[in-house]
Amino acid sequence: MGTPNSDEPHLRHVERDVLIPKIMREKAKELCVQHVEVFTQCCKDSGMLMVLKCREENNALKQCLTKHYTDPQFYEDCKQQYIKQKLEYERTGVSAKHKAQRLPTSM
Repeated sequence: MGTPNSDEPHLRHVERDVLIPKIMREKAKELCVQHVEVFTQCCKDSGMLMVLKCREENNALKQCLTKHYTDPQFYEDCKQQYIKQKLEYERTGVSAKHKAQRLPTSM
């Protein structure tokens, strides 16, 4: 492991190996949305035979996702997104998810 960037906060094991990869999965799924939709439709149309009938669609989806999962720049982008969210939470005490789900106080 190289020397950490002094501008970045220290990342715990769970952040590096669980939380950042979770962001990667979510973003990769968005970037591969066409493959996800085609595979999902194939599964709906094929019923119990989806394992046999949807191999091509499944392989295309796996290739798209793997391309992103193995891209060091994609990891770095997701890590920076995580760090930004973490710093915002530390500053405000409000997570990004809760901020988006808040209801107006005056109803």
